[in-house]
Amino acid sequence: MDKNHPEDTSGYSPLAKLFVWFATPANANKIFAALIALCLLLFLSDFTYKKYGHFPIEKIPGFYGAYGFIMFTALILAAKTLRLFIKRDEAYYGEKSVDREEYPADQLEMGQHND
Repeated sequence: MDKNHPEDTSGYSPLAKLFVWFATPANANKIFAALIALCLLLFLSDFTYKKYGHFPIEKIPGFYGAYGFIMFTALILAAKTLRLFIKRDEAYYGEKSVDREEYPADQLEMGQHND
């Protein structure tokens, strides 16, 4: 039995059973395909009605879908560029960093993993 995809979910709450369904790779691919189909359907439905925009570019079918995709891509690229300027190395805070403290071994709760 895989720890990420348990076979027996009888002890789980209904919401937890739903999340187990979403975590299965085959079901994740179905969700991805459904989202692609929905996006395509919405894009094609944009050709079925007359638009009354304030600017001429708003009357182009699929404009808002293309504009949204371009702006989302630009936002991701801007975030990646900004990361180059903001990121710090691991020892940036030096000795004052919380994760640099040494903890007594007798006060730590050590868990066992069956990996």
